[in-house]
Amino acid sequence: MELSKNYTPSGIEEKWSRIWKEKRYFNSKPDGRKAFTVVIPPPNVTGVLHMGHTLNETVQDILVRKARMSGFNACWVPGSDHASIATEAKVVQMLEKEKGIKKSDLTREKFLEHAYEWKDKYGGIIYHQIEKLGCSVDWDRVSFTMDADYYKAVIKVFVDLYNKKLIYRGARMINWDPSAKTALSDEEVEYKEVQGKLYYVEYKVVNADGTPAGDKSIIIATQRPETIMGDTGVCVNPTDERYAHLKGKKVIVPLVNRAVPVIFDEYVDKEFGTGALKVTPAHDINDYNLGLKHNLEIIDTLTEDGKLSAAAQVCVGMDRFEARKEVVKLLKAEGLLVKDEEYTTRLGFSQRTNAVVEPRISTQWFVAMRTLADKALLAVTSGEVRIHPGDKFLATYKYWLENVKDWCISRQLWWGQQIPAFYAPDGTFVVAENKDAAIEAFKQQGASFTANDLVQDEDCLDTWFSSWLWPIEVFKGITHPGNPDINYYYPTSVLVTGQDIIFFWVARMIMAGMEYMNVKPFSDVYFTGMVRDKQGRKMSKSLGNSPDLLEMIDHSGADAVRFGIMISSPAGNDLLFDDSSPEQGRNFNNKMWNALKLVKMWEQRQATSDEQRAASGDAANFAIDWFQSRLNEARADIEKSFADFKLSEALKTIYSLIWDDFCSWYLEWVKPAPEQPISKAVYEKTVDFFSQLMQLLHPFMPFVTEEIYHLLAERTDELCVKQFAAVGVADATLLREGQLLKDVISGLRDSRNKNQLKPKEAIKLCIHTADNGLYKAIEPILAKQVNAESITYVQEPVSNSIASVIGKDKFYITSEQEVDTTQQKETLNKELEYLKGFLESVNKKLSNERFVQNAKAEIVDVERKKKSDAEAKIRIIEESLSHL
Repeated sequence: MELSKNYTPSGIEEKWSRIWKEKRYFNSKPDGRKAFTVVIPPPNVTGVLHMGHTLNETVQDILVRKARMSGFNACWVPGSDHASIATEAKVVQMLEKEKGIKKSDLTREKFLEHAYEWKDKYGGIIYHQIEKLGCSVDWDRVSFTMDADYYKAVIKVFVDLYNKKLIYRGARMINWDPSAKTALSDEEVEYKEVQGKLYYVEYKVVNADGTPAGDKSIIIATQRPETIMGDTGVCVNPTDERYAHLKGKKVIVPLVNRAVPVIFDEYVDKEFGTGALKVTPAHDINDYNLGLKHNLEIIDTLTEDGKLSAAAQVCVGMDRFEARKEVVKLLKAEGLLVKDEEYTTRLGFSQRTNAVVEPRISTQWFVAMRTLADKALLAVTSGEVRIHPGDKFLATYKYWLENVKDWCISRQLWWGQQIPAFYAPDGTFVVAENKDAAIEAFKQQGASFTANDLVQDEDCLDTWFSSWLWPIEVFKGITHPGNPDINYYYPTSVLVTGQDIIFFWVARMIMAGMEYMNVKPFSDVYFTGMVRDKQGRKMSKSLGNSPDLLEMIDHSGADAVRFGIMISSPAGNDLLFDDSSPEQGRNFNNKMWNALKLVKMWEQRQATSDEQRAASGDAANFAIDWFQSRLNEARADIEKSFADFKLSEALKTIYSLIWDDFCSWYLEWVKPAPEQPISKAVYEKTVDFFSQLMQLLHPFMPFVTEEIYHLLAERTDELCVKQFAAVGVADATLLREGQLLKDVISGLRDSRNKNQLKPKEAIKLCIHTADNGLYKAIEPILAKQVNAESITYVQEPVSNSIASVIGKDKFYITSEQEVDTTQQKETLNKELEYLKGFLESVNKKLSNERFVQNAKAEIVDVERKKKSDAEAKIRIIEESLSHL
């Protein structure tokens, strides 16, 4: 079979995806092996994979494939999240745009029919992308947070927590999204610094009975003049002498002429603005608390969609931000706007719709978090759950759980699990799993109602209230407790996720796991970094800087995309990525493909038994022994990197092992001379090494490695399930000899090049070294690689030769060509100058007492060795120069 010039991924990737799926290699059932379980962080059902997802899924696939090839029963559960706010917004938009239907014209049941149609139409896109990326998920286990069983599990947990008094209903000030018209939890609000204005407004002072108090007035600074109509008090600090005369007075609220009391509270900052605060209890959490404390009236001047309500009396029906401009005009017209000034402030935005969030008093459902949070905190601080990288995220996790607030879980939406609270005509309610259970619960309270009497709560639950059960309920642990799957696969092994949902999801899953399984949901949490463009900007559709995953795969192949995103992604750190990032992976594919073509050329040139001994020389034997040790050394490093979740480091090790050690060195060392045979033993060992390298790389780049593995030799197995052999021991002597050989070959080739000696021109090589034995084992390869017809050892400089210093030894090259000593002097002087500068920097460090006393002993020893090595090399170069 003739191999193509370059590796062409498209057909190969489709072929192996089909074979793996047909042979069900990625489908898992409980058995006698140890389980390695991963649950995919469920992406939004209507979404597409962005580069953050791509990084996340690639990391998971690497871990799962590695485990599958290491004796574990690997189970990777795919699935998606119903994403209440985002999906409902898309469905509403689609209905209005395509069908001319408003949500308000539909019943809940009819709207949900449309929502499920939308989910069925678009929900499969993300699964197609996951498959194209090469993810080895178990497609028999696809889960969705609105599946029938999953829905039941969420309702079951709600009822249980309510019965444990860990869920309650109450009126509180919450975060309100006027665009989605729903409550939000604190974690769904993102704060940004924005440039705004501070408006200074005059409030007239009156006596307690409303009679004029002369021409007195008070100036108040506000960022939100559109809420003035909801003011029910003005507050000043009791220690502020400027306002002591206002005790017992009232002020007139501009535009609506309402008389409201002046209250005194130390909450007010005397230094901010004018030191006087307008109190609007309906529209600010701190004002709300002041209002409760001082018994102030609450006037809500905003509707649920962010327009001014009838209670505002002014600008009714106008959007809040348009109303701000209009109110400013009215204040100017009445001579009550003293001035305005630029002001930087922090505003909360809805994470889902990007609308500016409004504080709003509303009756909602809440989870009491303290008890649950304490268990989740202990699970991590005790080391039961390990966070990677811990130094970066452990403190953040602890801070949030130590300062956790109750979780608002009700959403004013239809797409989601409907809250299982049932209301009787008199306003009383019970919480039950269904209407029949609710009727029974009312009976136990002495009340008798029919199904028609009861009305279920209209709100649905926060999406995170379903996804916090994900590691449990994908194995039916809530709906079918104690089943074989939950007993075998739970707790899962590792969670791979983005740092932005450490509170939304990670902490809450640990809470749910400790509450319902009495054990952690996973052993390790691996936080990926943020994927940014090459300018350091967060990727987003609005900036147009987020590459299309499928387009990149079509252009470069899935392996190249995976390589491009993994080679530069240390755990938890941001990484820069753009359309060109897969290029290095594509080049790597071609490098391996060319190595394959070279090795396949040798297949027909294997030596016969008579030629066997001649074809296999000392050079090849050394190369094999050295590469075996190098492979063992690299495998030990890779295993450690996997254990420490340093996957980027593991990939770099494999990349260097294949590109440098195998392709650039080993293959060159064993390559037969033109038209000459290669020993059958050497060829078979080379194929074996190549196969082992493909196995090492397979978790990172599954398609190209599987293809090369099968092209190297006839196979009866697939690489994706081939088990790793135990890691062998590396021979330190062989590794030192191999490194010496590489350094000397590189140094001598450089010398030849600088002195314009053509590679085909044979040389004689003389080595001046304190230990001739160092070079005995590598002589055959060295002679072949530098085209030396002889190698001898000397103790004196060789006349009319090209001299070079490599390490602590001197090398002399002689040939038919006349030697240019000027060029040699220039090269040696340049190296001497560099070494003297290097030695100076090392001496400076070692003369620093603080460094020597505080640094670890091994670090100081390294610096001392650098010093002695540099001094030895300087002596050798100076001696060489003296003989030129």
